[in-house]
Amino acid sequence: MITQEFIRRMVVKNDAKIVLLVMDGLGGIQHPELQKTELEMSRHDILDGLAAKSECGFHDPIAPGVTPGSGPAHLGIFGYDPLQYEIGRGLLDSLGVDFEFQKGDLAARGNFATVSGDGTIIDRRAGRIASDASAKICKLLDGSVIDGVKIFVLPVKEHRFAVVFRPPEGTILSDRLTDSDPQKEGLKNLQVNPTVSAAGFSASIVNKFIAASDEKLKAARPANAVLLRGFANMIDIPSFGDVFAMRALCIAAYPMYKGLSRLVGMDVAKGCDTIISEFETLKKNFDKYDFFFVHIKATDSAGEDGDFSRKVKAVEDVDLCVPGILELDPTVLVVTGDHSTPAAMKSHSWHPVPLMIYSKSARYNPAVKRFTETEFIKGSLGRIPATSVMTMALSHARRLAKFGA
Repeated sequence: MITQEFIRRMVVKNDAKIVLLVMDGLGGIQHPELQKTELEMSRHDILDGLAAKSECGFHDPIAPGVTPGSGPAHLGIFGYDPLQYEIGRGLLDSLGVDFEFQKGDLAARGNFATVSGDGTIIDRRAGRIASDASAKICKLLDGSVIDGVKIFVLPVKEHRFAVVFRPPEGTILSDRLTDSDPQKEGLKNLQVNPTVSAAGFSASIVNKFIAASDEKLKAARPANAVLLRGFANMIDIPSFGDVFAMRALCIAAYPMYKGLSRLVGMDVAKGCDTIISEFETLKKNFDKYDFFFVHIKATDSAGEDGDFSRKVKAVEDVDLCVPGILELDPTVLVVTGDHSTPAAMKSHSWHPVPLMIYSKSARYNPAVKRFTETEFIKGSLGRIPATSVMTMALSHARRLAKFGA
């Protein structure tokens, strides 16, 4: 794989602008009755027209056959090796709500869940409770101190929250822990265990927090339990601007994606709660930055809920906004997903992700008639690693120099 150090040496500064439009969980598989994917069922005339004039294909977020989490999947399309930079989801969610980390802090990503009387998980997302209801629960759980460790419980969005464990000054809490969230319904919350002996104290604190939280919530509905995963300390990671020599702006509604962007040094736009507001923010800031990461969550949420029709509608909603991007005349428009989330599976999957690169220098196949998985098999890109998406975008923007004499 081409290294970031190589890219740093090869990158060229110019006035070209790149828009990376990520429809989270974009890829799908055929509906068992309709025999079509969500992209094949949806009407997206604008994206179809672009596909006929773009380089189309697929990317593998990690490697063929590997199902990615959202963090590593986005890192890959940002041009970072997700196997080199393993980042726990807790860190990203915490950064996404502007929490200021201190050395030694331990973060985890949390779900409020619904469990039965014996602790069996009925709904991992507590019916996707409203954000304001979730915030009230966070306030109830926030601020406790367990064995000298202060605990911050931070509302993220809907059923999601983050928890940060802050040890006494000069102490570091290890993130080498197993998850409590089994990530399946019909199972019980798991004991958090250390994977190295140095993490024993961390595990003890986390398990005490979970027990205390579940006790406080046991009479509540629908959120009567907490599930934790993605334990993480702060990590060192190269700055996006340093590596790619571009001023970058993240335009996203969900904190986790803001957190990842903040971690790699992108600026993060505020007030982007709807698809419409995201595209309005792009327009307002187009003269101020070189690179724009526009994130759409609705496709993934629908896929995880198994709602095929809602995912179809989400794609159609985005298509209606694409003309607004084209009016800005970016040098390169990349449209893709971070991973596939087929509604038929209700989860992330290992399937390669549709990828389209539109620019004046695109070498396209006019036989590609639609923005769909089946049509993209005919595309000129083939199947590439996610880490090559950024390299391709830079080349189309003339931001990479020739290698060698």
